[in-house]
Amino acid sequence: MWTETRVKLIDDMPADWREGTFLGRLLLAEGPTPVLLRGGAVFDISATAPTTAQAIARGEPASLTGTTLGSLDALALHDDSALPRLLSPLDLQCVKASGVTFAVSAVERVIEERARGNPGAALTIRAALAERVGSDLSAVKPGSSEAEALKAVLIEEGLWSQYLEVAIGKDAEIFTKAPVLATVGWGDRVGVRSDSAWNNPEPEIVLVCDPTGTVIGATLGNDVNLRDIEGRSALLLGKAKDNNASAAVGPFIRLFDETYGIEDVRNAIVSLTVTGKDGFVMTGQSSMRLISRDPLDLAAQTCSSSHQYPDGFALYLGTMFAPIDDRDAPGQGFTHKTGDEVCVSSPGLGVLRNRVAACEDAPPWTFGISALMANLAGRGLL
Repeated sequence: MWTETRVKLIDDMPADWREGTFLGRLLLAEGPTPVLLRGGAVFDISATAPTTAQAIARGEPASLTGTTLGSLDALALHDDSALPRLLSPLDLQCVKASGVTFAVSAVERVIEERARGNPGAALTIRAALAERVGSDLSAVKPGSSEAEALKAVLIEEGLWSQYLEVAIGKDAEIFTKAPVLATVGWGDRVGVRSDSAWNNPEPEIVLVCDPTGTVIGATLGNDVNLRDIEGRSALLLGKAKDNNASAAVGPFIRLFDETYGIEDVRNAIVSLTVTGKDGFVMTGQSSMRLISRDPLDLAAQTCSSSHQYPDGFALYLGTMFAPIDDRDAPGQGFTHKTGDEVCVSSPGLGVLRNRVAACEDAPPWTFGISALMANLAGRGLL
């Protein structure tokens, strides 16, 4: 049931949060502050690393020391906290995303393209496409000879698509999801354009990498997707993906150690629950075991000799979740409504909780790089 009750951050942490090490950001009276959560205690590490990007670039961020702010329990952070307030754990990292990394989502992207953004046409196209080529591409290894053979058949039948190219071709789709400092965190509003009538959340794991491209941890993400806008033309990807409050990340970056690592990412189950003010409830799961490309391959395709990220980067890994549940009229599928509560969760990473607002009604993004540098300089941290 939809409620407006306050939610405690500690209730959305993974069960073993006291054993793991987490990197994040708090908004304190003096400004945004990187913190390390270790052994249940929260440490202000800003004197050593004024940003989480710098904490990661220094190497071994889990070993950084700082001023104790108290236990996470004692801080009593809520989703409507004034100060201190949890922020997105990302600051200067470039925010990238990989698309069409699961077979199910690949087929849905083809459907979006053929429907030209019309949700009413999707049902017919989905049935016709499944009948002719099936919906399971998971057995096809991207870039393999089998993939090339399938591509030839699909072209001959007039069913080839740019989305299938990145689903089974050698090159992954990697795009920029959000500008630096534009992501929102746990408890924040997540934005959907008011001129979109067919959209959905995309529950994903987000890898966090240092400037060399090495994966140092992971967190949860919601890569808000406007299906009608991208469906009209793939060239509208920027308009469909990069909007005010459209990239949610959090609650913390779980740093890789003996309690959580890349194998946990590869075997993770990412769950989604959407609860609407209208009584609508939608649930789903995405198994990382079904991803078409290994997470480390996606990171390697992002950062290479042809593209560097001196402040590190975060990489959304994609999702197999593409909702087709009818929310209103039959055949119209799912779309968000203002006030929807969206919870993205995974046992080792916790819960990323946000409520949906129109992009123009979500808090505007006003604190950019210049403001951050001025703030850090004024605090004597630069």
